[in-house]
Amino acid sequence: MDKSVSAGPIKGIVIPPSSKSYAQRAIALSLLAEGTTTLRNIEFCKDTLSALSCVKALGAQVEFIDDSTIRIKGGLSPLSNTLHVGESGLATRLFTPIAALSSVPIRIEGEGTLLHRPMQMMIEPLRTLGVQLKDGGGYLPFEVQGPIKGGKVRVDGSISSQFITGLLLALPLAEQDTTLYVDSAVSTPYLDMTIDTARRFGVEILHNQGDYSEFFIEGGQHYSPTDIAIEGDWSGASTLMVAGAIAGEVSIKNLSTLSRQADTVICQALERAGAGLIIEDDTITVTRRPLRAFSFDATHCPDLFPALVALAAAADGQSTIIGTERLRHKESDRAETLREEYEKLGIEVDLSEDNIMKIRGGNIQPAVVHSHDDHRIAMSLAVSALRCGGEITIRNAECVEKSYPSFFEDLESLIIR
Repeated sequence: MDKSVSAGPIKGIVIPPSSKSYAQRAIALSLLAEGTTTLRNIEFCKDTLSALSCVKALGAQVEFIDDSTIRIKGGLSPLSNTLHVGESGLATRLFTPIAALSSVPIRIEGEGTLLHRPMQMMIEPLRTLGVQLKDGGGYLPFEVQGPIKGGKVRVDGSISSQFITGLLLALPLAEQDTTLYVDSAVSTPYLDMTIDTARRFGVEILHNQGDYSEFFIEGGQHYSPTDIAIEGDWSGASTLMVAGAIAGEVSIKNLSTLSRQADTVICQALERAGAGLIIEDDTITVTRRPLRAFSFDATHCPDLFPALVALAAAADGQSTIIGTERLRHKESDRAETLREEYEKLGIEVDLSEDNIMKIRGGNIQPAVVHSHDDHRIAMSLAVSALRCGGEITIRNAECVEKSYPSFFEDLESLIIR
């Protein structure tokens, strides 16, 4: 699907989708809890649907109550020998250790760009924990057979925290206690989300404060069913907050400023760039002001990069964003994709220095651009179109369904015609 977005001022109120990161964690623990859990304020984007597909294959009973509420009756008892994780990296790295709780061989299959994303960080740790594993040379498909036993294990955390999340949620059900040593942990706010979600289901995970280098997971624990509402998604909201900063005024509702989501730091970036920012209860209002170049370290919040590039492209001067190494293995090589597509818009993006992206702000030119099947790239380009001298057409714009199916409708509702 091609989507064209024209320049125009914006003003209005938006309620973003719920956090798919929290939703997928809660769905996984609903499977592992003995009893019935109710999850409210769910956004049924593609990644969430992939998680639901996995828990149903592993034995959960899922009942759709309304368009944002589900009940899940837990109990790990595989009904299929195959998990289809779609294009969700989190579902892959989350449900592989969970599938390894079972003594039944289970194959994990993905599709699209996920087939090219590295998964080798899972292989040796799972084998160390007693799992039989067949892999495709460090990529999907995998086949695992447990039960996972616990013990002492070391994990490379430098590429992603998602596999660590999978281990942290699976290992409380192992027979043995586990000490998990993590080298070079990244995206640590997501590990806080994992620990918080486990706590809501009655399980405690201990870790070193500060560096996230060591975790202790007591074996033989039990998850308890619960009733929770999934909070609003800061990742999806961040792009619309940038839209307000560059093109008018946007109020985003149903966002918790106390959230453990990594992308709450978008507020810091907006303030550094000079945008107007008002925080009231669960509503954040962002208004356009003259924007200045800024520096920002996005190492632990890589999903913010596309939104930050849209912000930097509208700022006066050259902005610097640190953390491009975190972008190599996303839905696309996001660093190179951002450089390539923003160049079409007349914006210079410099990747000549290791782990650094420099963006020189300027006027946005009309162009035909490509999402590279990356939802966050599509949203970034759409927001930049708001200050274009004409129209920007985005190829394969339907990829936003991965996380924010109503993104273009919400954006259109803000534009003043």
